[in-house]
Amino acid sequence: MQSKEHWEQVYTTKTTTGVSWFQAHASQSVQLIGQTGQAKDIAIIDVGGGASTLVDDLLGEGYSNLTVLDLSEAALSAAKARLGEREHARDVTWLVGDITQVELAPHAYDVWHDRAVFHFLTAREEREAYVRAVLRAVKPGGQVIVATFAEDGPDKCSGLPVMRYSADGLHAEFGAPFTLLKQEREEHHTPFGTVQKFIYCLCRKEPG
Repeated sequence: MQSKEHWEQVYTTKTTTGVSWFQAHASQSVQLIGQTGQAKDIAIIDVGGGASTLVDDLLGEGYSNLTVLDLSEAALSAAKARLGEREHARDVTWLVGDITQVELAPHAYDVWHDRAVFHFLTAREEREAYVRAVLRAVKPGGQVIVATFAEDGPDKCSGLPVMRYSADGLHAEFGAPFTLLKQEREEHHTPFGTVQKFIYCLCRKEPG
């Protein structure tokens, strides 16, 4: 797993709009969360959310029970500052931690979202720890949205090696407790004029 020091340096030396993963709006993630068909008061966790604008977009859509977790305190501080005093911003829960080590409350979340954390887990034991965290924290029948670089995506990001996945390969990392409901591709246009290919998987955590 990449170090906390690495990401603190990234977010203290670069603007939040000057990193390759920046999105003005997290449209594809918002659409997939909407397609879960759940009410606006569901508990959603954005893993590795950092300074992502997903929290802004979800508040704008009326979602009110949001948690954002990231390794970087600087990234979360940037997101908090950006939200300012907008409606329900004070209700957002901010967690600093490594998802492979943090202990989240059991069955706390209806939706788990991760855009571009899982692909940094290059060691099998890290991926297994991540899946254990999902199994613990997501409610039975809850939805899991994970986006990683696709097979034709970059092999590095922020100077770090990454894993690349097909939809079936990504689903296989999570295994039988999860049913793959939907897969989508994304061509992410970076602030630097390059294109990164992503794969999104929407899964359901089966009861039991």
